[in-house]
This record gives sequence, C-alpha cells and structure tokens, in this order.
Amino acid sequence: MNLRTKIVALAVAPLLIALVLVALAVRHQEHDLAQRERALIERSYMDQRRSELRSYVDLAVSNLLPLYESGQDDEATRNEALRRLAALNYGDDGYFFVYDLEGNSLMHSRQPELVGKNLWELRDSRGRYTIQELIKGAKENGGGYIEYEWRKPSSAQMAPKLGYVTALPRWNWMVGTGLYLDDIQSTMDTLDRQMNANVTATLLWIAGIAALCLGVVSAAGLLLNLSEHRTAEAKLRLLARRVVQSQEEERGHLARELHDGTSQTLVSAKLLIESAVESLDRQQHTTTPPALAKALQRLNDSLIEVRRISHRLRPALLDTLGLPAALERLVDEFREEGGVDASMMMGGESFELQPEVKTALFRLTQEALTNVRKHAHAQHVHIALNFDDEEGVRLEVSDDGTGFDIQAVQLDPRRGIGLRNMRERMEAIGGRLTMNSNAGRTSIEAEVPARSAKAQAA
Repeated sequence: MNLRTKIVALAVAPLLIALVLVALAVRHQEHDLAQRERALIERSYMDQRRSELRSYVDLAVSNLLPLYESGQDDEATRNEALRRLAALNYGDDGYFFVYDLEGNSLMHSRQPELVGKNLWELRDSRGRYTIQELIKGAKENGGGYIEYEWRKPSSAQMAPKLGYVTALPRWNWMVGTGLYLDDIQSTMDTLDRQMNANVTATLLWIAGIAALCLGVVSAAGLLLNLSEHRTAEAKLRLLARRVVQSQEEERGHLARELHDGTSQTLVSAKLLIESAVESLDRQQHTTTPPALAKALQRLNDSLIEVRRISHRLRPALLDTLGLPAALERLVDEFREEGGVDASMMMGGESFELQPEVKTALFRLTQEALTNVRKHAHAQHVHIALNFDDEEGVRLEVSDDGTGFDIQAVQLDPRRGIGLRNMRERMEAIGGRLTMNSNAGRTSIEAEVPARSAKAQAA
C-alpha cells in the first residue's frame, strides 16, 4: 500500500466510524422512542376501553335497577332482568353475561349452550381460572377489570379480552361485559411495523450518505492517482521493453562472439588437427592414433554445441528472414532432438513485425517447447502462426500432453517462472496471453494487435 492510498484510507476510516456510530445512536434513540410511544398509545387505548366498559356496565345495571330495587326476588323478576340484559348487545362482539357467585352461567346471549353449566373450573390457555377471576373482581370494591381469554363470536377463535364485572349481592349475581383486545394488538403490530420501517429508512439514508461520501473520497483519491499510475505504468512498460531489448542485444552480441570468435577458433583448431592427421598418415603410412582421433571428434562436438548455443541465443534467421522462418527452424531442431513430433502451420499474409514483437513471440515459442519436452509427456506439439492486417498476429502452441493446473502453478512462487515470463513479455509489447490446460490438450495463445505488431514504415 503506497503513501497516497494510506492517506485516503486514513480519511475514509474516521468517516465510516463516525457514520456507524451515528447510525447506532439513531437506531437506539428511535427504538427507545418507539417503545415509549407504543406504551403510551397502548395505555391510552386501554384507558379508553376501561372507561367504555364501565359505562356499558353502568348502563346495563341502571336498566336493572327498577327490578332490583323493587325488593322482589322471585324467579319471574329475575327472568325479566335476564331478558333485558340479553337484549342489550352492542356491535358484532359486544354482549353482557350473568353468572351466579358459584360459577353457574345464568345468561349468555352469544353462547346459549353455556347457560345452566357450572364453569367454576374453567381455565384459559395460560392456566388461569377465568370465571373465578371474574367473580373475584366483581366482589372487590363493587366491580373490577379482568383480562382473560374467551372465544370471539365473529371469528369463533380464542382472543384476549378485557372485561368489567360488578356484583348484585342480593340476587347473588355477577353481571359483566368485555371488549376483545386483538384489534388493539393488531394496531400495535401495525404501529411497530411503521416504526421499524421508519428506522430502516433512516438507516438506509445514513448508509446512502456513507456510500456517497465514500464514493466522493474514493473518486478524489482515484483522480489524484490516475495520472501518476498512467505515467508509472508507461514508464514500467518502457523499462520492461528496454530490459528485454538489452537482454536480446546482449544475447545477440554473445551469439556473434561465439560465432565469429570461439566458433572460428574451433574451426581453425579442427582444420589444423585434420591437417596433422593427414600428414601423419602420409609420413608413417599408419593409422591415426586413437587419442588424436578422439580429440578431433570432441572438437567437432564442441563446434556443433557452440553453433547450437549461438543459434539459440539469437537465431540469425529471426533478423534476416523473419519470425516464420525462425519458428520453422525451431520446430525442425525440436523434431530432430526426438521424442516428440512437431509441426507448424502459418496462415494469412505475413507482414514485417516490430523487432520486440518478433523476439517476444520467438522466446515464447522457445519456452513453450521447452516446457512440452520437460513436463507435458506429449506425443505431438503443433505451432500455428496467423497474420491478419486488421487483427494483428496470433501465435498458438498446443500439445496433447497430460496438462497442468494453471492456477496452482501461477500461485506457487517456486514454479511457473517460464509462464510468468511469457505473460510479462506479452504485456510489455501490448499483447495478450491466454492459457488453457486439460488432460489431453494444453494450448498457449499469444495475440498482438495490429497497431502494436506492425513495423513502422521507414
């Protein structure tokens, strides 16, 4: 990480930390506010419901007072009181109920099947004794509020309910009514969803602001570095080209030295030894000493090796006849070494290439053939060279060997040096290298666009 990147990171990190802290604080405050608002609304709803229930019960009791205060406790009077209460329904789920203080149901307008049954031991889903709690509430202070569960007439489902009950002691009655609370819970759930949506929207706004700030800072850093990166990249490419060019010049110089100096010296020594052998044969009329014949053979081998090294350092065909001829000679030499069959095909009409392009493609082919011989265990290798005036030049080296794991080789610092050299050579001349390898076929494709490949006209 360079200094400029570190400076940008140091600018971005505090900004992101501050925005995260703001988001956490906003979320905490909104959550706390939402809880308090929910509690306030719920309390307001419940107070309203309590007031409403008490008014209903007071209204019902006032309707019974003429009968209750008449002092008549006969069954007819009580039946008339029950009839009046049964007629006081309100809404879809509003009704009155009457139990005696022993838990017997005396009147239930929405569930007549309960009338006459003793429900003293009735429990709700939480194990609470429903009727006992209602009777207890009616006895205390002349009336009370009780929360319990009961079947809702409109839906036939159990629902939470708030009831208000009062007692008529002389008749041993408990009179009450209730309002179901599931609509309150539904309202609270809707309120919670709205609050959560508001919190989410706020956090999204903060995230958007953070992303915008990050984008602005990153864009500023990118703009600051862009020109320098381009300059550095151009310098790096130029340096790579100069390094390769220097290597090739040194190779060419060494090849010429071997060819013009060492090779000529060896040729002269060979001619002198051959002349000496012929002179000995004429003077003594005997066969050449074995040691001298062996020395002559070693000299011939050394001469061949020097010429081969000179050719591999910098083939003269590459500079005189061009890349196709140099590759054909390379294929012939590879085939002569034995073990792997080799062939070459050229397509399109050839054109003069930049010196560094010729060198890079030739070295790439050399490296690829070396890898095939050392590692591929192939039976055949094929080289395809194609020229196109618009597309440029394309070189492919393929074999039918065992293949290799390209990714593993590239990641291993101890392996794949040749492949990395190939890629760097192609990048240095503005080309592209593609490698594919599977069992039975491995191919290395090098492409150089026409603008980079073609030699400039003199």
